[in-house]
Amino acid sequence: MVSLRTTSPSMNEPRHKRTVLPNGIRVITEEVPHLRSVTVGFWVGVGSRDEPEDLLGVSHFIEHLLFKGTGRRSARDIAEEFDAMGGELNAFSAKEYTCYYAKVLDEDLERAVDIMADMLMDPLMREQDIEAERKVILEEISMHEDAPDDIVHDYFAAALWDSHPLGRSVLGRESTIRKMGGSEIIPFFQEYYRSGNLVVAAAGHISHERILELLDRYLGTQKSDGLPERSSEVPQAKGGTLVVERETEQAHIVLGTPGLPRNHPDRFALAILDNILGGGMSSRLFQRIREELSLAYSVYSYHSMYRDAGLVAVYAGTNPSNAPRVVEEIRAEMTRLAEGGITEEELSRAKSHIKGSIVLGLEESSGRMTRLGKAELYGGEILSLDRLLDRLDQVSKEQVDKLAWRLFGGDNLALAVVGPFEEGALGIDISR
Repeated sequence: MVSLRTTSPSMNEPRHKRTVLPNGIRVITEEVPHLRSVTVGFWVGVGSRDEPEDLLGVSHFIEHLLFKGTGRRSARDIAEEFDAMGGELNAFSAKEYTCYYAKVLDEDLERAVDIMADMLMDPLMREQDIEAERKVILEEISMHEDAPDDIVHDYFAAALWDSHPLGRSVLGRESTIRKMGGSEIIPFFQEYYRSGNLVVAAAGHISHERILELLDRYLGTQKSDGLPERSSEVPQAKGGTLVVERETEQAHIVLGTPGLPRNHPDRFALAILDNILGGGMSSRLFQRIREELSLAYSVYSYHSMYRDAGLVAVYAGTNPSNAPRVVEEIRAEMTRLAEGGITEEELSRAKSHIKGSIVLGLEESSGRMTRLGKAELYGGEILSLDRLLDRLDQVSKEQVDKLAWRLFGGDNLALAVVGPFEEGALGIDISR
């Protein structure tokens, strides 16, 4: 076995171990002895934020192509091997990363790592595969376009951040997907799919030493090639209103504001604020807009965090005639939070809600693996469950009130609406 730099776990986190391999691959594991499953994820530090204008959607395109076969396996071979294990193999693309993951029985871990390493390091990317997946991705874009309750979130990001890469769709545009070929896709793949840009996270019935042994066997020959250059442009919120005319039965609305970056010290206060605003059936927006006014069936808030930016937003679907009223009610609730703060009862209920969701989410190896992978990619601390819950308990009412004022007390709102509205006919003013 080659020599390794390993960080020993602290007493508070006895099952988290981290190693940097000589070729730069970062490995982080969590042993959960009572499980029989293992989830292993290969996280690559590349997403739609890293794409040039003429290659929008290339990260997602590559994600598709890696399932189309390698020098040793056809696409069918990959599918049949995982089906024979009764395991799950999948992937997803995001704005700042791409993840390939597998969930298998502990006894099948070596086969899973072998296949995934083969996919990432020796994909064929033949022209016929590119043409085949181009058609699939164009259908995926069409399906996304036909789901106004999904695409309105893309329009909101565009309204909030204008032309910044974080305001773009992960799927890319039809025009760029139609044009790109192997001469563009392969160099992009080679630039970002480096050993130094790869995190391997695993959780479940596995030892750290076993993962290191397997990675040495299947990825040990990869050279140390450093990190690619990534976009460092910090997004500046533009705000304003974007209305997209569609003949829909409902108006689909997203109203929001800039939020916090991923490792911000107020991120726990943000989770609580988000929960109080629109995180459940007892939230302010659900009670006001659905229960009291009966203006929407679906209304909720959410927050997204990136390396150097974030957003907080509210979605609602309503009858087009009610759209101005719903926007006004959302804006008014944000103002009430900014000016009046939260109650102690809301604080206690939100903490209990979030802690319950965290604990339930970590009952499976997949949830634990995802937490490890994201934390390592973003350079954040990995907290034990006890420490994580303690961080939430430490959040005070004053912290949440201060954050509410910071986020909702200004005039930096953005609004996206998809519905049967002609330009300028909606008549909504989101200024305070």
